[in-house]
Parts: sequence; C-alpha cells; structure tokens
Amino acid sequence: MSELDYLAPPTVEDAVRALAAGGGSAKVLGGGTDLLVQLRAGRIKPGVIVDLKRIPGAIGVREEAGGFVIGAATPGAVIGEHAGLVGAWPGVVEAANLIGSTQVQGRASLAGNLCNASPAADSVPAMIAAGATCLVVGPAGRREIPVEQVAVGPGRTSLAADEFVLEIRLPARPQRSGDAYLRSIPRTEMDIAVVGAGVALTLDAAGTVTAARVALGAVAPTALLVPEAGAAIVGTPLDETALEALDAAARAAARPISDKRGTADYRIKIAGVLARRAAAIAYRRAADQGRGGRA
Repeated sequence: MSELDYLAPPTVEDAVRALAAGGGSAKVLGGGTDLLVQLRAGRIKPGVIVDLKRIPGAIGVREEAGGFVIGAATPGAVIGEHAGLVGAWPGVVEAANLIGSTQVQGRASLAGNLCNASPAADSVPAMIAAGATCLVVGPAGRREIPVEQVAVGPGRTSLAADEFVLEIRLPARPQRSGDAYLRSIPRTEMDIAVVGAGVALTLDAAGTVTAARVALGAVAPTALLVPEAGAAIVGTPLDETALEALDAAARAAARPISDKRGTADYRIKIAGVLARRAAAIAYRRAADQGRGGRA
C-alpha cells in the first residue's frame, strides 16, 4: 500500500466500502478546497482519499418534491447558475457564492463547507435558516439529518468515520417566503466571516410573519439555530419593535471568542445588527414574491 491512496469509486456502495476499509484513516473528497489545504499543511495525514465525483448525482442540482437536491461534490459555480435554485433560495446561493475566490468556486461545495465544520462557514447559517437537511450514508444505511446537527465543534462532526454526506436537500419554499444571508468581514472579499446571519421567513397575505428561522455563524463553536430570534418576529409585520426583539435574541444567543479578527463584544453587537438586516432583506423578498415579483 502506498503512503496515500486515491480512490474514485463509481457508486455509493463502493464509496462506503472504501471508507470502511480505510479503518478511520480515510478522508472524503467532495470539492477538496479545504481537504487539500489541510493535507499540504500537514494538519491531516490520511491513508486514503475517497473522491465522490464519479458517483452519479454527486455533481448537479435537481428539483425534487418542489425542493432541491444538491450533490455533495457540486461546485458553487454550478449552484450559482441554477436559475430555479437562485429564485427559490437566493440567500443560500449568495452564501455559497461567498466561499473563496472565483477559482475556488469551481471546486468548493456546500457539503464540503458543512463537513469542514468551521464555525465561520458562510453557507451553513444560510442552510440552517432555510431548513436544509443532508443525506448521510454509511455501512448502516442512509439517514437524513438537519444541517445543524452535523457540526459538533470546530473541525468535528457527528458523522462516523465511515459515513459521508451524499446530498444537501433544500425544502420547497412556501408561498410568500424569502431568505437572506449577510456576513461581516475585515476585507471587501475573500475573507472569513467575523459574524454571519441567515434568516428565512414566511408572510401571510397581510404581510405578517407567520414562520421564521434565524441562524448565526462565527459566534459559537458551531453555527447556531436561534429559535428565540425567529419567535421574536413571528406574528409581527417586522416593525421596529420586532426588529429590536430579534436583535436582542440574536445577541443573547451569541457566545463568541475574542481573537485578532474581532472581540467577543464586537461579535455580539454585530450578530444583532446582521440578523436585523438579513431579516429585512428576507421580508422584502417574501413580499415581492407574494406580489408575483422576483425573489
């Protein structure tokens, strides 16, 4: 056996067997933009790399049951060009398109961004807000879990060593619904979020919020679903009082660290600000969608 083996199995079953045979030393390659950096830096030393890209459906976006299924190795560039997905979940697409440079977008995937388990991953709060799930496969079969249950700490996931994410699944968007994702970074582009906020909400015909999900990134060991923040705006027309309650709930949920990119106090403040702004964008998109305009 060579120091590092590379396998590109043609089926899900072959990939599962390859990971199981790796005895814990195997790593999955979807996009590879995080894996290859870690490999070259010596942070990881796998015995085998299992590339998913030859598995049918691993690359591509398809509509299913009114929602969307995104293959684990689908590059961000492909996601950004899918008109149906852009129209239904613009916040998720915007978040995905913030991952790295144009060149990185040709490789980086939502599943990889999720399973890298960085607290600052841009796509994860947006997917959590949208109610996304992922299909996990392994020797015990297949299971579908919410995106927010994947990361359990920085660089750590709930997946077993012989499991991998095959698909990201976004639900059908309800009528009069919208989503948005915003982040704060020190530079104008190609940086890691100091704070990120994703919001998805639904309105009734009168413009009252009937459902809302709010998620925050880079303010805790994992991206957070904040039920209190969503509840703060349900039953309101997203007026200033509701936005203030949303701001307070987001700040209360944040438990960040201080580092060279931002203090804990700064991150807590910005979490509330970004949640408010993302909610306002999502509200406008939902209202436009209800009037038959573009989301």
